[in-house]
Amino acid sequence: MSEITGTVYTLYNECQDCYKCVRRCPVKSIRIQDGHACVLSDKCISCGRCVASCPSHAKRVRSDWEAVKKLLSTQKEVYVSLAPSWRASFPCTSKQLTATLKKLGFAGVSETAIGAEEVSIETARMLNKKDKGLMISSACPVIVKYIRLYKPELSEYITPIASPALTHAKFLKKTYGKNISVVFIGPCIAKKEESDNHKDLIDYALTFEELKIWLKESDRKLETGDCAEENFVPEYAHEGALYPLDGGMNETIKKVGVNDKVQLCQVCSLEAFDSAVQDLSLDKIQNPIFIEALACVGGCVHGPCISTKDSDTNNISRILRHVKTREPVPTKPRVVVKEEYTSMPVSDKPYTVDEIREALKRIGKYAPEDELNCAGCGYQTCQEMAKALLDGNAEPSMCVSYMRKIATKKASAMLKSIPSAMVILDKNLNIMETNEAFIKMFAKADKEQYLSDSSKIIGFPISDFFEAEKVFTSALSGIKEVHKENHKFNNKFYDLHVFPIEENLSIGVTITDITNVNRSHEIVAQKAKEVIDKNIATVQQIACLLGEHMVETETILNTIASEYNAEDED
Repeated sequence: MSEITGTVYTLYNECQDCYKCVRRCPVKSIRIQDGHACVLSDKCISCGRCVASCPSHAKRVRSDWEAVKKLLSTQKEVYVSLAPSWRASFPCTSKQLTATLKKLGFAGVSETAIGAEEVSIETARMLNKKDKGLMISSACPVIVKYIRLYKPELSEYITPIASPALTHAKFLKKTYGKNISVVFIGPCIAKKEESDNHKDLIDYALTFEELKIWLKESDRKLETGDCAEENFVPEYAHEGALYPLDGGMNETIKKVGVNDKVQLCQVCSLEAFDSAVQDLSLDKIQNPIFIEALACVGGCVHGPCISTKDSDTNNISRILRHVKTREPVPTKPRVVVKEEYTSMPVSDKPYTVDEIREALKRIGKYAPEDELNCAGCGYQTCQEMAKALLDGNAEPSMCVSYMRKIATKKASAMLKSIPSAMVILDKNLNIMETNEAFIKMFAKADKEQYLSDSSKIIGFPISDFFEAEKVFTSALSGIKEVHKENHKFNNKFYDLHVFPIEENLSIGVTITDITNVNRSHEIVAQKAKEVIDKNIATVQQIACLLGEHMVETETILNTIASEYNAEDED
């Protein structure tokens, strides 16, 4: 079961209520309902961390390759805008990959890096015109959406031009005609949302993983021949191929050329970006400062759908090895796509102190010292968790410490209410936990001391109080419970139920005194024996009387018979 409302969705039946996606989500755009996690698409920035970290693979990326197949069946020409990080995912040459994609039905394959080069040229031109101020790159759609939603005050500083993918799509339409279709293929999930919002430029965005699935479902493999006649169109990219690497955009800007006043910075990851802009005093900036910001650590080469098992060093090396240089680099772009990035801040509902306190009580936090801030629920503080509860995005069961307290209270209540003795033993048959019934039944000395503080009995060998070592050892080494009836100890009889808790590590034991039950059985048996004896005696008497009666009857009958025979003879 699943509901696809955005680029990332959840397979509910696979979701294991581990809350790992909540912990990994940098903006907490996850709602937990009935133990299952769903993505809040209006707050999601499509970074893909939940997809990459989900241990049960319940987080999925919306698949669009079937839609692309339908697009290819039309009469339109469809061109691929191929992200420069492709060399990290596909062990083949550019000619082989081009041949493979053309066999799927594409008219041609072009490098997104061409669009990246145009973006760098325009960015350098803008920086050279600035006297001072901040500019943030618009290349990463995750960073762009993060700023617009969660750092809205910085939206006006995003470079007012479209991403390399959108710029490249415009370049392809300018080259091959406005009626062509463009499909982007890369490692980024957020490109799907970017294409959704710019259907006039990009029809669909596929991930490298989707392309591999498509090839597998179509029973196709990567071409292995020399494919000499195949080439990227309309040209090969140059310095733009550096874009998927940390600092790659800045390197291309340097190749274009900027004046000495321009300061180029680079940050890779949302956390690094947060740190870079925290407490930033914009009025103190005396130079043109450009921040190349990417959401993925290490750049796009580590995108969530890069789909490779090779080492990072090998992937980076392959990209660097195939970067082509050109001299000089043009200083005027061939195509520019203007884009204004307005803020669209996420509105968090304000809550009063009393409302937060009431929410904290729902997870057992009645005083500040109860707030452990352990982050086990996925939220950094208990206060954040309380706000999520009020928003309806969290459940009390997410609090590990609270659930442990509840479980402990329930276990304690059950232990106290059980009339039988209950004890938990470790692998050395030492007492780990017990109830009052056990203390009352077997702790002859210091009973009152143990009853007032049951922890004082912890650690003692069970043999100090009760002996059934063979039964305990048997259960400890097995995986099934052991039932021992009429176990005799100190002239009493007990029923033992021994069950393993952790194999070879701990066992639980319930001990029931059945001595009185046995005595009752003996009394009943004795009474029954007396009744049986009386019945037997009565039967014997009846038998004797019947025997005497039969002898008398036989004598009389014999006499009658004799007399009858005598008369018959006369």
